[in-house]
This record gives sequence, structure tokens and C-alpha cells, in this order.
Amino acid sequence: MLDWQKLLNGARRKDKKLGSAISESSAGRLELERDYDRILFATPTRRMADKTQVFPLESIDSVRTRLTHSHEVSNLARSIGVRLAFDYAEEVFGENAAELNVQRVVPSLLAAIGLAHDIGNPPFGHQGEVAIREWFKEKLKDKLKEEPKLKDFTEFDGNAQTLRMLSRLQILNDDFGLNLTYATLASLIKYPQFSLSTDKIFKKPGVFESEREVAEEIWSETGLGEGVRHPFTFVMEACDDIAYSVIDAEDIIKKGLASFQDLISYLKKHANHNGKVLSLISKSEGKFEEFSKEELSGAELSDISMQMFRVYAIAEMVKDSVDTFVKDKNIILSGKAKNYELIEKSDSAYLCKTLKRFAFEFGFQHKDVLKLELNGSHYIKNTLDMLWEALNGLSGNSLFDKYVKARISESYTRVYNGRSDKDTTYAKAQLLADFVSGMTDSYLIKFHDDLKAVHGSNS
Repeated sequence: MLDWQKLLNGARRKDKKLGSAISESSAGRLELERDYDRILFATPTRRMADKTQVFPLESIDSVRTRLTHSHEVSNLARSIGVRLAFDYAEEVFGENAAELNVQRVVPSLLAAIGLAHDIGNPPFGHQGEVAIREWFKEKLKDKLKEEPKLKDFTEFDGNAQTLRMLSRLQILNDDFGLNLTYATLASLIKYPQFSLSTDKIFKKPGVFESEREVAEEIWSETGLGEGVRHPFTFVMEACDDIAYSVIDAEDIIKKGLASFQDLISYLKKHANHNGKVLSLISKSEGKFEEFSKEELSGAELSDISMQMFRVYAIAEMVKDSVDTFVKDKNIILSGKAKNYELIEKSDSAYLCKTLKRFAFEFGFQHKDVLKLELNGSHYIKNTLDMLWEALNGLSGNSLFDKYVKARISESYTRVYNGRSDKDTTYAKAQLLADFVSGMTDSYLIKFHDDLKAVHGSNS
């Protein structure tokens, strides 16, 4: 069984390396509480305000960005943490719960990983990840045999980039990134395996080869290992599912791609006699009828009804997630819960699945969304083409090459120049992945247009 004493390890990699004494608190804050603050004030966190959640380059300012989504996931995770730490402290964390200070550290840790979970995602959302993978598959196809670890990029995933971003790229005055605690870093590794892992358990690699030693140190310090998730990773993923399913539906209605009545009709059609779905329909329709008696416009009625739907749906899913975590705690703590998903095992599983289908049919497949995603993919691939050309001197170390290299972020260039393998294809590919995945949607477009304007004429 996994050990909560290790799982809640508040030590930091830098302290271990330097042999520094680990302080239990700083200005009244415990180490695990400080992680949230470090993430909140980090530059990549602010950049998520201009990164796609579902709808690229959204003009309606009340529709979610990657940052608002992350804050909401953080809020949901903290709420579950509060329930676990206050209502089920000894049942979940054992008789040493008070000694572990779970009522303070558990909600804070879960809030931190909720806020940081998407920090490594590239511009233009998940379509951005697809574009990066497709580009590298084409560009590196002839080099994979001689350098197998290039699969890190042909299988590029934002979760692996998150660990790299937080543990290495956010340079303060050393090479430890934000120097977060072992517990926080362990919880953020959604897929604890490498692209070169022979016995793959998860659908994606969650750690780059460049961070192998970092990950192995994290697992050693928290009692985990390759293929073993931290228990709070399941909570983080459940909160992500809740946010995606409920809040994406709300944004679809906010954008006018569907109405509140469309959502209710869809749920009725696909209820399949599910008690959770039928109860949610009943409560939501009751509120809709109540609001209909007020002097509200059609848009106001739809908006306020959807807000109440969100409140009811999230409350049910959070409650069921807590209940399922408590019920299945021994499975989760066994370290053998390989394909376990908290929401899928909960009573809200069908509700969550149905809401995701609604979002897919009414939102993700809408022609306007698909067009913007296609444009985003075009910008990413073209930008990577021009960066790769310059980085490899394919145009003879031209003025264009020099201009492009001067435009790459100083912090990423510093990390690249400090590598012992900087002349390898892997190092150059990683510099591109670091730079492009760190861009916001609008910066990527501007950067692409700037390069395009001088490309060719100065080569």
C-alpha cells in the first residue's frame, strides 16, 4: 500500500541537492501551501489567459480560456480536498491524519495541481498538440531508428511538457524550475511512463526522456514508480472531467451554438433511464419554469437556467467523486489502479459521458470551431518549419537564420545552451517544442506573420 507520509512529502529537489534544512513553514505557510502561490504568480500561468480551452481566439469574453478552466479545476479539486480532509480524515489518511496536517495540506495541494495541470499545453488547445505531433512525425521519420527517444516529440503531450515547464524551464537562479515539492510534482504526472517504456500502461507518455532522472527522483521520494499514479492524480483528472463536461456545455450555450432547451432535449433523448440524468433534468426544468415567470429576455432566461444547471451538475459530480474516492481508497492506494478513472467508477459516470457527447456534437464539430482549429494547426506547422530551417542552418546560416535565433526566448535558449547534447536532433527538437508550446494563441499568430514577412527575401 502507498504511504501518505511519503505521498505528502513537502521536501523540494533543490533542498535535497544542497543539503538545506527543510522548514516546516514560511510566514505561516506550510511547504505544500506555498506551491499554489508559486504556480499562481508564475508567468506561464498568466499566459494561459490567451490559450484556447475549446474555442480558439474567442471574442466573447465570458467564454472560458485555458486559465479560467484551470482556476475552475483548481476550485473543484480544493473542494474535494476539503471534503476528504475534514469529513473523512482518518478513514482516508489513517490515524496519523492530524500529524500529517491534512486539513491544511490536502486542499492546498489539490488546488495547486488543478491550477497547474494544463500549464504545458501549447496554443490552440488539444489541436495544437496534434499539430506538433504531426509535424514531428513527418520531420523526424527518418531519424527515429538512430535516435529512438525522438518519440518524445512524435508523441508530444502537454502533460509531459507541464513537468518540464515546472521542474526545469521556469528559471529563477538555478535549474530546478519553480522548485515545487515532491508531492505536487508527483501528483501532476498524469501518465507516469516514458515514450520508450516497453510495458505501456497509459495511452500517452507523461514524462520526456530529458526529465527521466527528475521523475525517478520524484517517485523515489514519494514511494511511487513508473506506472504508478499518485492518488491525487485521480482527483485532478476527475475535476478536469467535471469541468470539461459541464462547463464546456455552458460555453456552447453562451456562444449561441445551442440553447438551454437543446441541452435538456438532448439529455431527455439520451437519459437511458439514468437516475442522475433524470434528476438533473427535473431540477433544472423546475428552475427554468420558475425563471420563466420573471421578466427576462430569451437570452437571459437561457443563461440563468444554464447557470443553475451547472450548479446542480457540479454538486452531484463532486459529491460522487468524493464518495467514490472514499469507497475505493484501498484500490487507489494499492498502486495497482492502472486504468482506473474516478468519474467512470462514480454514480455520475453516465451523466459526465452524456454531457461530453453533447459538447462534441454541438461544439467541437461546429464548422466555425473546426475552421479555427485548422487555422491554428496551419500556424503551428508553418512556424515550426521556419524555426527548424533556421535552427539547422538549412538556408546557409542566412540573415533569416540569425533573426529567428534572436527571436527565441532567452530563457529557453539559456537552457538549450547549457545542454551537453545541444548539437543533437533531440536537443534542437526540444528547443522548438519548448518555445512553441510556451506561446499564447495571439503571440503565435503574430510571431508566424513576422517570420513569414521576412522569410525568403532574407534567406
